[in-house]
Amino acid sequence: MHFYEWLKRRMTVPLGERGHASANAVSLADALENDPFYAAITGDFSCDDAQRREVLEAYFDYSMKEGARLGCCTVLPDDDSGAAIWIKPKPKEHLSQSKLEKHRFLESILGRNGLADYHRIIGFMSPRADQVVDSDVWYLSILGVSPHAQGRGFGRRLLEPTLDEADRANAGCYLETYSPRSISFYERLGFRCIVSHVEPVTSSEYWIMVRMPRDVQR
Repeated sequence: MHFYEWLKRRMTVPLGERGHASANAVSLADALENDPFYAAITGDFSCDDAQRREVLEAYFDYSMKEGARLGCCTVLPDDDSGAAIWIKPKPKEHLSQSKLEKHRFLESILGRNGLADYHRIIGFMSPRADQVVDSDVWYLSILGVSPHAQGRGFGRRLLEPTLDEADRANAGCYLETYSPRSISFYERLGFRCIVSHVEPVTSSEYWIMVRMPRDVQR
């Protein structure tokens, strides 16, 4: 069996209850805890590293479940050092219910300021993405590989199965990143930067990157 065909039989890892996040969610927290977005929404716990860490792990655990419902959540069958979470186009009523459920979850784990910052950041970023990407594109919501496992090709392995699937479906993809050092990595996978903005809550620049489907044998 071709490697990528085998890898496309990806696992959705067992996802823990609150306070008992899956190993992949822990790896996402390792990878992204200093990202401006996640720093902002956990700012209420900046003086309590253990509580902030628990909140981040719960957030990523929920996000993996959300990805499994609304798109796909890809992990490696031979390693738990990261995950890729995708959101695919869904009917509006489906997305509305998902947003309501997520709001209730966020209310249960974030502090008041973090919850407000979450909605302000999303309120800034979402319409700017809508201006430059089509409604039928696939959204790479989260990609993270634990720092101890970076540089070993795991990020590419996490993304390639879904990118291949998008190519076969003739679907475009997009992502948003606050990390300028990640841009060249995404470019090697076919993404290109189309615009950047400075998000006002974090005072940080981020980039919107788009990937058009590649020609594949059908």
